[in-house]
Amino acid sequence: MSPDTARTLRQPATDAERRLWSALRSRRLQGFKFRRQHPIGPYVADFACTRWHLIVEADGGQHAGTAADAARTACLERAGWRVVRFWNNDILRNTDGAIEAILRALAER
Repeated sequence: MSPDTARTLRQPATDAERRLWSALRSRRLQGFKFRRQHPIGPYVADFACTRWHLIVEADGGQHAGTAADAARTACLERAGWRVVRFWNNDILRNTDGAIEAILRALAER
């Protein structure tokens, strides 16, 4: 995935992505640096903490149990990344819970 493609994907963020990015950007989450729409191999992660190899995905209904998402996650995990997924509606209803889960995942790295 080219940096230009990732840049294009940054524009139409969902409400859930905007809310999560507000908490993750500019090292707001306990100093951890996240990148938004970050290219990793052939994929683009919604959010990535490259130092700790953590990917955070905000998924809408189109991702419900798809084989493509499972294959993508497996490929990224084989490359050493941990992938944490949240449904958009869960982020919007319980942003603090999503942030706590992200901090737990970072602590495990």
